Formats: sequence, C-alpha cells, structure tokens
Amino acid sequence: MTVGGRDAASYSAVEVIGSSPIEHTAAGEEIAPEHELLTVNMGPHHPATHGVLRLMVSLEGEVVRDLKPVVGYVHTGIEKSCEDKSYWKAIPFVERMDYLAYFSNMESFVGCVERLIELEIPERAKYLRVIHLELNRIHSHLVWLGTSALDLGAMSMFFYCFRDRDKVLDLFEMSTGQRMHTRYFQVGGVAEDIPIGFEQRVLDFCAEFPTRVDQYEALLTNNEIFLNRTRNVGVVPRERLLQLGVTGPLLRAAGEPWDLRKVEPSLAYGDFDFTIPVGTIGDGWDRFKVRVQEMRESVRIIEQALGGLPEGPWISDDRKYVLPPRHELPTSMEALIHHFKLVTEGYRVGPGEAYYAVESPRGEIGCFILADGSAKPARVHFREPSFVNLQALRDMCIGGYLADLIQNLAMLDPILGGIDR
Repeated sequence: MTVGGRDAASYSAVEVIGSSPIEHTAAGEEIAPEHELLTVNMGPHHPATHGVLRLMVSLEGEVVRDLKPVVGYVHTGIEKSCEDKSYWKAIPFVERMDYLAYFSNMESFVGCVERLIELEIPERAKYLRVIHLELNRIHSHLVWLGTSALDLGAMSMFFYCFRDRDKVLDLFEMSTGQRMHTRYFQVGGVAEDIPIGFEQRVLDFCAEFPTRVDQYEALLTNNEIFLNRTRNVGVVPRERLLQLGVTGPLLRAAGEPWDLRKVEPSLAYGDFDFTIPVGTIGDGWDRFKVRVQEMRESVRIIEQALGGLPEGPWISDDRKYVLPPRHELPTSMEALIHHFKLVTEGYRVGPGEAYYAVESPRGEIGCFILADGSAKPARVHFREPSFVNLQALRDMCIGGYLADLIQNLAMLDPILGGIDR
C-alpha cells in the first residue's frame, strides 16, 4: 500500500513528535516550493546508524528540519524471556541487552535480586565487581571512540582503540573464562575468585593505558577536521536533557555532574577517590572530552580497588541462593543434589518488588523486578539508558547539516540491543 507515492510505513497515525514535517511530506501534502522537504530513510541497515536503527529524516537541501527514530528491528524480547526463566537462568539474557556493557547489565539485575532477598555480598565480591565494571567502561568507551572517529574519517583511531580493547577482553578471559558475556556476576557475589597473576596483568594495563589515551588525544584534539566537526555541533542545553531524562556522559557533557557512582554509591564506590568529568555547553566536543576523561578515572578506580582488595570469600555462604563450593561436589551427595536443584529449578524469591540502578557507560541502567514467590520473576523491566537518551537525537540534529547527523549519532553512543530489549 502506498500513500502519495510513498511507503505507508513512513508515517504514523500516532503523533510521536507533534506536527512534524515528516508526517506532512510522507502523506503527500502540498507545500510551498520554497519550503519543499524531502523525507529520506537512514537505515535500518546503514553502517553509520551504529546498529539496526531507522531514522526518518526530513531534509531541506542538506539541512535537517526534522527527525524521527524508528526502533524495534532487533526483536530480542529479553525482558519477556527473563520472565519465562528462573532467576538463575535469566542472567545470560540481561547480559546481551547492551552488549558493550554486559557487566553493568548483570550488576543491575543481580543487585536487584539481592535487594529483594536482602542478601549482603562479601566485601571482596564488591571490589571484584567494581574492577570488572570499570574495565568494562573502558572497553565500551574504546569501541565508541574507535567507531565515532571512523564515522568522521579518522580510520587509524579505529585500529588503535580496538587494539587496546582486545587487551581488556584478554583480562576478562583470564578472570572469567569468556571474553564477552561472561556470566561472572552471581546472586551473592561473583562466580570465581580472580586467578593468580590477574592483579599484576591489570596493573600493567593500568600503567600503560593512560599513555594510550594521551595518543588518542594527540591525534584528535588538535585535528582541524575533528574540531570543526564536533565543536558547537549538536548542542543540547542541560535543562532540555534533564526534561528528557537523559543520563550518563551526554548529561555530564552539558555541565550536570550526575553520576550514580557518586550520588548513590553502590558496591564499594564510596571507598574510592575519583572525579566526575563535566563539560560546558554539551556539544560533540564536550561529549568526546568527558568520555576520554572517564577512561582515565576508571583507571584510577581500578588501581585503588586492586590496592585495597580485601581478603576473604568472593561469594556469600547462604546456601539457599548460592551454589555449594565446587570441592564439595565429589564427596557430598547433599551438595550435589543442592547444586542440581539450584541450577535446574532455581530458588524462590518472596513476593515483593525492587528497583536497583547503576551507572553504565551510557548512563543509568536500572532493573525493576516484581516477585510473586515463585522461582521466576513475575515482571522484569529495565530502565535502559540508550532508549532514553535516543530522545535527545532530534534536538541535536534539527537545524544542522545531514553530515552533522552522523557525528551526533556517533556521540550519542546508542546500543540497539538495549533499545530493543
């Protein structure tokens, strides 16, 4: 079915962004020639959309007059899948929402379950979680920096960033056995203690990585092309971002120092000395500088966590929710049965509801769980930062050039697995 020679799917009967030129041009309405607009589709398989994202862009020449994101092409259904699994088996699902921040996904879910069952995790587990969360933040920002620079023509940055990202994945493989989607965080703590030699390898990485960040900045901060493409481009005022509920580096780049690691410190974040980088006007340059400085601060946090890493257990000894120690399985029939029951049937969580949020590389990721007393959650819902932050893209792009749209989307850093969860 076509309307006015255009695809009927290119407009909606529901007013998403008000009296948008997109709806008018898509419906084939007559408009004055001097104000003629062209509605084009970017995506959902365009390489510069950073995922399976469709953007309906209303153009007057090369100037963006309106923009509407269209999501829903990934079809993950992660939240509903979690409601069909036991609490034990839901963890691998939530890891795959924001596939660059899988440790943040895990922490929001297992932290919410721990809040529901009022389970306190050991101090060593808190520190180990912080170390992996901050390594994951560096990993995510490296992927963002490499792909964003590539969108602006800086091809070498892509290789440099992925070189260092690979070193982080090597550390994950050493401590968890997997490079991505590790399932390392468990309700009650972490799956295993870190192996011998892991601390030294992380410290070696932390000693070298700041020099790498210096190299990134040397390549970009005085690059005339990069400066012209990012400074005073995609400016969104702090007040507007707060109205939209935007969090993370996007909000901090506009001058608002909101970071859950400082505002509501969970785990062991209250034990560490680190600063929250903020920008001034919230343009592409500020977003770049904030994320680069966040990588430096993550190194500081990791070094402090390793320096003060407590001795003791890495997981709770509450056998109601935690697997028996592995060494007991060959000698104890009770431990073997308990292990089997926990993995196959899971554990029951008393009726109640809870919300738990952490600061992911893209902002506040929060998990809401409604428990009904069974071994499966009755409702799982995530406050996913990429989904919320996507609202700001229209404000970033209107009045700018189509070429600036590419830069704005790159600096937004959306992950479509989280948007279409």
